[in-house]
Amino acid sequence: MTARLLALLQQASDVQTFSRPPSLPESPDGPLLKPPPPIRIGGGTNAGDLPDEVEMPLVDHLEELRQRVLRSLLAVVVGAALCLVAVKPLVRMLEAPASGIHFLQLAPGEFLFVSLKVAGYAGLTLALPYVLYQGLAFVLPGLTRREQRLIAPAVAGSAVLFVAGLAFAWWALVPAALRFLVSYGADVVEPLWSIERYLDFVLLLMLATGLAFQLPVLQLLLGVLGLVRWRAMLGAWRWVVLSAALAGAVLTPSTDPITMLLLAGAITALFLVGVALVALAESLRPETP
Repeated sequence: MTARLLALLQQASDVQTFSRPPSLPESPDGPLLKPPPPIRIGGGTNAGDLPDEVEMPLVDHLEELRQRVLRSLLAVVVGAALCLVAVKPLVRMLEAPASGIHFLQLAPGEFLFVSLKVAGYAGLTLALPYVLYQGLAFVLPGLTRREQRLIAPAVAGSAVLFVAGLAFAWWALVPAALRFLVSYGADVVEPLWSIERYLDFVLLLMLATGLAFQLPVLQLLLGVLGLVRWRAMLGAWRWVVLSAALAGAVLTPSTDPITMLLLAGAITALFLVGVALVALAESLRPETP
Protein backbone atom coordinates (compact mmCIF):
# COMPACT_ATOMS: atom_id res chain seq x y z
CA MET A 1 0.00 0.00 0.00
CA THR A 2 2.83 2.39 0.87
CA ALA A 3 4.61 1.65 -2.42
CA ARG A 4 1.44 2.34 -4.40
CA LEU A 5 0.89 5.65 -2.58
CA LEU A 6 4.46 6.71 -3.35
CA ALA A 7 3.95 5.86 -7.04
CA LEU A 8 0.82 8.02 -7.21
CA LEU A 9 2.64 10.93 -5.58
CA GLN A 10 5.50 10.55 -8.08
CA GLN A 11 3.06 10.64 -11.00
CA ALA A 12 1.39 13.76 -9.60
CA SER A 13 4.73 15.52 -9.31
CA ASP A 14 5.58 14.70 -12.93
CA VAL A 15 2.44 16.32 -14.39
CA GLN A 16 3.38 19.18 -16.66
CA THR A 17 1.75 22.53 -16.15
CA PHE A 18 0.14 24.42 -18.98
CA SER A 19 2.06 27.33 -20.32
CA ARG A 20 0.45 30.73 -20.22
CA PRO A 21 -0.81 32.09 -23.53
CA PRO A 22 1.40 34.69 -25.07
CA SER A 23 0.43 38.16 -23.99
CA LEU A 24 -0.70 40.73 -26.48
CA PRO A 25 1.79 43.40 -27.44
CA GLU A 26 1.46 46.43 -25.28
CA SER A 27 1.56 50.08 -26.15
CA PRO A 28 2.17 53.06 -23.87
CA ASP A 29 -1.61 53.40 -23.51
CA GLY A 30 -2.24 49.71 -22.78
CA PRO A 31 -2.50 46.38 -24.61
CA LEU A 32 -3.26 46.50 -28.31
CA LEU A 33 -6.24 44.50 -29.54
CA LYS A 34 -6.29 43.13 -33.03
CA PRO A 35 -9.09 44.59 -35.20
CA PRO A 36 -11.94 42.23 -36.09
CA PRO A 37 -11.62 40.43 -39.40
CA PRO A 38 -13.32 42.10 -42.36
CA ILE A 39 -16.85 41.07 -43.20
CA ARG A 40 -17.30 39.48 -46.61
CA ILE A 41 -20.22 40.94 -48.51
CA GLY A 42 -22.00 38.34 -50.58
CA GLY A 43 -20.26 35.50 -48.83
CA GLY A 44 -21.09 32.00 -49.93
CA THR A 45 -19.68 28.84 -51.30
CA ASN A 46 -20.91 29.12 -54.86
CA ALA A 47 -19.03 31.85 -56.70
CA GLY A 48 -21.84 32.23 -59.21
CA ASP A 49 -24.22 33.27 -56.43
CA LEU A 50 -21.98 36.15 -55.35
CA PRO A 51 -22.83 39.16 -57.50
CA ASP A 52 -20.20 41.66 -56.29
CA GLU A 53 -18.05 40.15 -53.58
CA VAL A 54 -16.39 42.88 -51.49
CA GLU A 55 -14.75 42.74 -48.09
CA MET A 56 -15.52 45.56 -45.65
CA PRO A 57 -14.47 45.97 -42.02
CA LEU A 58 -17.16 46.13 -39.37
CA VAL A 59 -16.46 49.81 -38.74
CA ASP A 60 -17.15 50.61 -42.40
CA HIS A 61 -20.45 48.72 -42.22
CA LEU A 62 -21.53 50.72 -39.18
CA GLU A 63 -20.51 53.96 -40.85
CA GLU A 64 -22.49 53.08 -43.97
CA LEU A 65 -25.52 52.18 -41.83
CA ARG A 66 -25.26 55.50 -39.98
CA GLN A 67 -25.09 57.46 -43.23
CA ARG A 68 -28.09 55.69 -44.73
CA VAL A 69 -30.17 56.18 -41.57
CA LEU A 70 -29.28 59.88 -41.52
CA ARG A 71 -30.19 60.22 -45.20
CA SER A 72 -33.54 58.52 -44.57
CA LEU A 73 -34.30 60.80 -41.61
CA LEU A 74 -33.29 63.83 -43.66
CA ALA A 75 -35.64 62.75 -46.46
CA VAL A 76 -38.51 62.42 -43.96
CA VAL A 77 -37.75 65.84 -42.48
CA VAL A 78 -37.57 67.47 -45.93
CA GLY A 79 -40.82 65.79 -46.96
CA ALA A 80 -42.53 66.91 -43.74
CA ALA A 81 -41.27 70.47 -44.22
CA LEU A 82 -42.63 70.57 -47.77
CA CYS A 83 -45.97 69.21 -46.60
CA LEU A 84 -46.06 71.72 -43.74
CA VAL A 85 -46.01 74.54 -46.28
CA ALA A 86 -49.17 73.12 -47.88
CA VAL A 87 -50.71 71.71 -44.70
CA LYS A 88 -53.97 73.67 -44.92
CA PRO A 89 -54.97 72.15 -48.28
CA LEU A 90 -54.06 68.74 -46.86
CA VAL A 91 -56.28 69.29 -43.82
CA ARG A 92 -59.15 70.44 -46.06
CA MET A 93 -58.70 67.29 -48.15
CA LEU A 94 -58.84 65.12 -45.03
CA GLU A 95 -61.98 66.96 -43.90
CA ALA A 96 -63.73 66.23 -47.22
CA PRO A 97 -65.25 62.84 -46.20
CA ALA A 98 -66.98 64.55 -43.23
CA SER A 99 -68.96 67.01 -45.28
CA GLY A 100 -71.43 69.07 -43.25
CA ILE A 101 -69.51 68.60 -39.98
CA HIS A 102 -68.25 71.65 -38.09
CA PHE A 103 -64.75 71.20 -36.66
CA LEU A 104 -63.63 73.00 -33.52
CA GLN A 105 -60.29 73.91 -32.00
CA LEU A 106 -60.84 73.03 -28.35
CA ALA A 107 -57.48 74.17 -26.97
CA PRO A 108 -54.94 76.89 -27.77
CA GLY A 109 -52.44 75.66 -30.32
CA GLU A 110 -54.44 72.53 -31.14
CA PHE A 111 -54.41 73.20 -34.86
CA LEU A 112 -50.64 73.85 -34.73
CA PHE A 113 -49.99 70.37 -33.34
CA VAL A 114 -52.49 68.94 -35.80
CA SER A 115 -50.60 70.60 -38.65
CA LEU A 116 -47.30 69.13 -37.47
CA LYS A 117 -48.88 65.70 -37.17
CA VAL A 118 -50.43 65.80 -40.65
CA ALA A 119 -47.17 67.08 -42.16
CA GLY A 120 -45.24 64.29 -40.42
CA TYR A 121 -47.51 61.54 -41.76
CA ALA A 122 -47.50 63.03 -45.25
CA GLY A 123 -43.71 63.53 -45.22
CA LEU A 124 -43.17 59.92 -44.17
CA THR A 125 -45.41 58.74 -46.99
CA LEU A 126 -43.56 60.85 -49.53
CA ALA A 127 -40.13 59.73 -48.30
CA LEU A 128 -41.10 56.04 -48.10
CA PRO A 129 -39.66 55.08 -51.53
CA TYR A 130 -36.33 56.73 -50.71
CA VAL A 131 -36.23 55.09 -47.26
CA LEU A 132 -36.87 51.69 -48.84
CA TYR A 133 -34.15 52.36 -51.39
CA GLN A 134 -31.63 53.13 -48.64
CA GLY A 135 -32.56 49.94 -46.80
CA LEU A 136 -32.22 47.83 -49.92
CA ALA A 137 -28.90 49.46 -50.85
CA PHE A 138 -27.52 48.45 -47.45
CA VAL A 139 -28.91 44.90 -47.34
CA LEU A 140 -28.75 43.64 -50.93
CA PRO A 141 -24.92 43.53 -51.35
CA GLY A 142 -24.71 40.98 -48.54
CA LEU A 143 -27.21 38.59 -50.10
CA THR A 144 -26.87 35.93 -52.74
CA ARG A 145 -28.51 36.26 -56.14
CA ARG A 146 -31.40 34.03 -55.07
CA GLU A 147 -32.03 36.11 -51.97
CA GLN A 148 -31.84 39.32 -53.98
CA ARG A 149 -34.42 38.01 -56.43
CA LEU A 150 -36.66 37.33 -53.43
CA ILE A 151 -36.16 40.41 -51.26
CA ALA A 152 -36.26 43.18 -53.88
CA PRO A 153 -39.70 42.26 -55.37
CA ALA A 154 -41.05 41.64 -51.86
CA VAL A 155 -40.10 45.14 -50.71
CA ALA A 156 -41.51 46.68 -53.89
CA GLY A 157 -44.73 44.73 -53.45
CA SER A 158 -44.90 45.79 -49.81
CA ALA A 159 -44.73 49.47 -50.81
CA VAL A 160 -47.42 49.00 -53.47
CA LEU A 161 -49.70 47.19 -51.01
CA PHE A 162 -49.16 49.89 -48.38
CA VAL A 163 -50.32 52.56 -50.84
CA ALA A 164 -53.24 50.31 -51.83
CA GLY A 165 -54.18 50.02 -48.17
CA LEU A 166 -54.16 53.80 -47.80
CA ALA A 167 -56.38 54.13 -50.88
CA PHE A 168 -58.79 51.45 -49.62
CA ALA A 169 -59.08 53.16 -46.25
CA TRP A 170 -59.63 56.56 -47.87
CA TRP A 171 -62.22 55.49 -50.42
CA ALA A 172 -64.04 52.74 -48.49
CA LEU A 173 -63.40 52.60 -44.74
CA VAL A 174 -63.39 56.29 -43.81
CA PRO A 175 -66.62 57.22 -45.66
CA ALA A 176 -68.43 54.14 -44.36
CA ALA A 177 -67.38 54.80 -40.78
CA LEU A 178 -68.29 58.48 -40.94
CA ARG A 179 -71.71 57.79 -42.46
CA PHE A 180 -72.51 55.38 -39.66
CA LEU A 181 -71.21 57.63 -36.89
CA VAL A 182 -72.95 60.75 -38.22
CA SER A 183 -76.31 59.07 -38.89
CA TYR A 184 -76.39 57.36 -35.51
CA GLY A 185 -78.00 59.84 -33.12
CA ALA A 186 -78.20 62.65 -35.68
CA ASP A 187 -81.76 63.41 -34.56
CA VAL A 188 -80.65 63.74 -30.93
CA VAL A 189 -77.30 65.58 -30.95
CA GLU A 190 -75.60 68.02 -33.27
CA PRO A 191 -72.18 66.75 -34.43
CA LEU A 192 -69.42 69.20 -33.46
CA TRP A 193 -66.08 67.42 -33.65
CA SER A 194 -62.61 68.25 -32.47
CA ILE A 195 -60.27 68.63 -35.42
CA GLU A 196 -57.47 66.81 -33.58
CA ARG A 197 -59.59 63.77 -32.70
CA TYR A 198 -61.07 63.59 -36.18
CA LEU A 199 -57.67 63.63 -37.88
CA ASP A 200 -56.31 61.10 -35.39
CA PHE A 201 -59.20 58.84 -36.34
CA VAL A 202 -58.60 59.21 -40.09
CA LEU A 203 -54.80 58.94 -39.98
CA LEU A 204 -54.75 55.94 -37.62
CA LEU A 205 -57.36 54.13 -39.70
CA MET A 206 -55.35 54.68 -42.89
CA LEU A 207 -52.08 53.62 -41.24
CA ALA A 208 -53.62 50.47 -39.74
CA THR A 209 -55.12 49.51 -43.09
CA GLY A 210 -51.80 50.02 -44.87
CA LEU A 211 -50.09 47.73 -42.36
CA ALA A 212 -52.82 45.10 -42.65
CA PHE A 213 -52.30 45.02 -46.43
CA GLN A 214 -48.79 43.60 -45.88
CA LEU A 215 -50.24 40.12 -45.24
CA PRO A 216 -49.75 38.70 -48.79
CA VAL A 217 -46.08 39.72 -48.80
CA LEU A 218 -45.50 37.93 -45.51
CA GLN A 219 -47.26 34.82 -46.79
CA LEU A 220 -45.25 34.83 -50.01
CA LEU A 221 -41.94 35.11 -48.14
CA LEU A 222 -42.87 32.22 -45.86
CA GLY A 223 -43.96 30.13 -48.84
CA VAL A 224 -40.88 30.82 -50.97
CA LEU A 225 -38.60 30.01 -48.05
CA GLY A 226 -40.40 26.68 -47.68
CA LEU A 227 -41.64 27.34 -44.15
CA VAL A 228 -45.37 27.02 -44.92
CA ARG A 229 -47.26 25.23 -47.71
CA TRP A 230 -50.33 26.72 -49.35
CA ARG A 231 -52.48 23.74 -48.37
CA ALA A 232 -51.61 24.28 -44.71
CA MET A 233 -52.49 27.97 -45.05
CA LEU A 234 -55.82 27.21 -46.67
CA GLY A 235 -56.56 24.56 -44.05
CA ALA A 236 -56.38 27.21 -41.32
CA TRP A 237 -59.04 29.44 -42.89
CA ARG A 238 -61.30 29.30 -39.82
CA TRP A 239 -58.56 30.73 -37.60
CA VAL A 240 -57.82 33.33 -40.26
CA VAL A 241 -61.43 34.52 -40.31
CA LEU A 242 -61.42 34.75 -36.51
CA SER A 243 -58.08 36.59 -36.52
CA ALA A 244 -59.33 38.97 -39.23
CA ALA A 245 -62.37 39.81 -37.11
CA LEU A 246 -60.16 40.47 -34.08
CA ALA A 247 -57.77 42.56 -36.19
CA GLY A 248 -60.68 44.57 -37.56
CA ALA A 249 -61.81 45.29 -34.02
CA VAL A 250 -58.33 46.22 -32.78
CA LEU A 251 -56.91 48.15 -35.74
CA THR A 252 -59.90 50.41 -36.34
CA PRO A 253 -59.99 53.39 -33.96
CA SER A 254 -63.80 53.53 -34.08
CA THR A 255 -66.23 51.03 -32.59
CA ASP A 256 -68.74 50.90 -35.44
CA PRO A 257 -69.39 47.45 -36.92
CA ILE A 258 -69.31 48.68 -40.54
CA THR A 259 -65.63 49.62 -40.47
CA MET A 260 -64.67 46.45 -38.59
CA LEU A 261 -66.53 44.22 -41.05
CA LEU A 262 -65.01 45.97 -44.08
CA LEU A 263 -61.46 45.68 -42.71
CA ALA A 264 -62.01 42.06 -41.65
CA GLY A 265 -63.32 41.20 -45.11
CA ALA A 266 -60.35 42.93 -46.75
CA ILE A 267 -57.87 41.01 -44.56
CA THR A 268 -59.59 37.71 -45.40
CA ALA A 269 -59.48 38.51 -49.13
CA LEU A 270 -55.80 39.44 -48.87
CA PHE A 271 -55.13 36.13 -47.12
CA LEU A 272 -56.71 34.24 -50.02
CA VAL A 273 -54.59 36.27 -52.46
CA GLY A 274 -51.51 35.31 -50.46
CA VAL A 275 -52.49 31.64 -50.59
CA ALA A 276 -52.83 31.87 -54.37
CA LEU A 277 -49.39 33.51 -54.64
CA VAL A 278 -47.80 30.79 -52.50
CA ALA A 279 -49.46 28.10 -54.62
CA LEU A 280 -48.12 29.77 -57.77
CA ALA A 281 -44.63 29.97 -56.28
CA GLU A 282 -44.73 26.29 -55.34
CA SER A 283 -45.82 25.31 -58.86
CA LEU A 284 -42.92 27.28 -60.39
CA ARG A 285 -40.34 25.91 -57.97
CA PRO A 286 -38.06 23.29 -59.58
CA GLU A 287 -38.44 19.85 -58.10
CA THR A 288 -35.42 18.58 -56.19
CA PRO A 289 -34.48 14.93 -56.67
